[in-house]
Amino acid sequence: MSDAKGHRERLRRRFQAVGLNGFHDHEVLELLLTYAIPRRDVKKIAKDLLEKFGSLSAVIDAQPQILEKVNGLGPKAALFISLVAQLFRRYEQDKFSQKKKIRCIEDALKHLKPFVDKPFESLWAVVMNSANDVLATEMIQAGSVNKVSVIPRLVVEAVITHRATAIILAHNHPSGNPEPSTMDKEITKILQNLLHQIDVTLLDHIIIAGTRYFSFAEKGLL
Repeated sequence: MSDAKGHRERLRRRFQAVGLNGFHDHEVLELLLTYAIPRRDVKKIAKDLLEKFGSLSAVIDAQPQILEKVNGLGPKAALFISLVAQLFRRYEQDKFSQKKKIRCIEDALKHLKPFVDKPFESLWAVVMNSANDVLATEMIQAGSVNKVSVIPRLVVEAVITHRATAIILAHNHPSGNPEPSTMDKEITKILQNLLHQIDVTLLDHIIIAGTRYFSFAEKGLL
């Protein structure tokens, strides 16, 4: 058995035994790449990916056209990596959004917690019909540890895609402080006005910070 093949098998046995516990980020990428690049040592490719993009999440979220520029990766493996983020989002949508209703802030918080519990800021949209059935829960944008930029067009696209009549927006503050920034307040007002023009109600914008939260609706800011 070659060294490369032996290393692949050791990675797979480790995963089978303990999951990803104890895996370094480059080893996670190595394991992933073993299913897209046959019969080659992928350790250097995994480390090059991390060096270029800076983090495991950034690699997974990168566009395949950019990924394939990394030496040794190629379009097939780049597409395989980009599938992971899309698969995870579909998994989350299927697991947490099926046949759920949101009638109050407690329902919203319970529904959103698994999505926004991340070490970086991310903006999520819960899109619903007139009966308060959850049609989908989608991550609109991912940001850094203390900021997420908001592109209103992406929010509107999520609403139109699912033919929603109402929406709850949510993002997290990893700092632990749920108080909205001036920008949070401004973008909420912009989105409320924009959604109103297409007959969609912004029911709430919730900022979640660990066990604490801030609700624009509860504070009378919508």
